[in-house]
Amino acid sequence: MSWTKQVQIAITVTDEHGTITEMNPASVETFAGDGGAKLIGTDVLACHPEPSRTQLADMYRDSQPNHYTIQKNGRRKIIHQLPLFDGPSFKGYVEISIPIPDQLPHRNRDKAE
Repeated sequence: MSWTKQVQIAITVTDEHGTITEMNPASVETFAGDGGAKLIGTDVLACHPEPSRTQLADMYRDSQPNHYTIQKNGRRKIIHQLPLFDGPSFKGYVEISIPIPDQLPHRNRDKAE
């Protein structure tokens, strides 16, 4: 079994056109209210209201990463949206959504603690 099916973080993959191609079980569960696994094969831009839709369209045009935190349904998460490449060719995005605690320690590895 693939580790992406076992880990309790949501992993969603799209192709270069924004079509959702893969969702691990945690992603299917996270987006159950929006259709869950039925989202595979649909346009990720259609899943987002403005201004998120425009921001995503810009990301697909520029192939740039995006990182942010959210709070939804009482849970905090960090979201990483990372472009995928095959050599120089942009192939889409992987979005990784990781639950985080309300208080998150920060370690500065640039200096001794």
